[in-house]
Amino acid sequence: MLIPSVSEQEKKALDAYSQTVIQAAAKAKSSVVKIDAAKRLMNSRTGRTAQGSGSGFVFTEDGFILTNSHVVHGMDEIRVSLLDGRRYEADLIGDDPHMDTAVIRISASDLVPTVLGDSSLLQAGQLVVAIGNPFGFQYTVTAGVVSALGRSLPATTGRMIENVIQTDAALNPGNSGGPLVTSWGDVVGINTAVIPSAQGISFAIPINRVKSIAAKLIKDGKITRAYLGFAGQNVPLPVRVVRFYHLAQTDGIFITSVQDGSPAARAGLKDGDMVLGFNGKPTPDIEDLHRMLTEKEVGVATAITILRGTQKIDLFIVPGEVG
Repeated sequence: MLIPSVSEQEKKALDAYSQTVIQAAAKAKSSVVKIDAAKRLMNSRTGRTAQGSGSGFVFTEDGFILTNSHVVHGMDEIRVSLLDGRRYEADLIGDDPHMDTAVIRISASDLVPTVLGDSSLLQAGQLVVAIGNPFGFQYTVTAGVVSALGRSLPATTGRMIENVIQTDAALNPGNSGGPLVTSWGDVVGINTAVIPSAQGISFAIPINRVKSIAAKLIKDGKITRAYLGFAGQNVPLPVRVVRFYHLAQTDGIFITSVQDGSPAARAGLKDGDMVLGFNGKPTPDIEDLHRMLTEKEVGVATAITILRGTQKIDLFIVPGEVG
């Protein structure tokens, strides 16, 4: 059986892909850390602990590290290993289980922080690279593409994480909390989950959402936010609707499900409604709406503008509190 030869042009194309992945990983690798966490078991006479591991990445020169909440939440001990072999005890600065995001900190010098990119610029089909420590194998690189944008993913709390990035970059236990980077090495997401029964389906939390959460955790140690109680996704508005109502936006939030007993349900929102605005401001993107839902909105009756069919309707909603 003859093995088909590879042309010089094909070799160059394959090598170009390899070089892109190598360079992206090289730019981010010094920032990626391995996280080992332990929790002392209650009523354990032997002093046994429950242990877990994950990944994270340094994002400031003074030792702040981003990871997943489920890697460090409720843990009594957190240890961080750097690529150069240094090991440190870490302090939990704060975590947000509803967005599966946490900030920890180590006291170390000569740290190389990652460059946080702009996840709003991602496109389906774009090359991305995941770096982490699956099954404890430190510094593992996998590559793939952005399979889809705008996905919804349930957090461990049951709250939906919206606008999640779906990729086919292989993830395994231990990858959680590691960075998803572009072909030029900028972080655009935190790798957070896989579907065990599926192949080639992995998810990452967009870094644009994480930036504001991290800043709040560093400042206050926790996140308190208002919630409405519906899941949705960004979709284009019909051109005729934009023109008829003279809308300044071309996109809205399509409601895919409304939680029973939630503020959204009490306000009369329904599956299939399109959210156009909140508190007098347009909501072309679900990230815009999330940024508006601060603790100041909790318990305050606020106007929400929707499109139901072709009818533009203003309702009033009283956001609840989720801590």
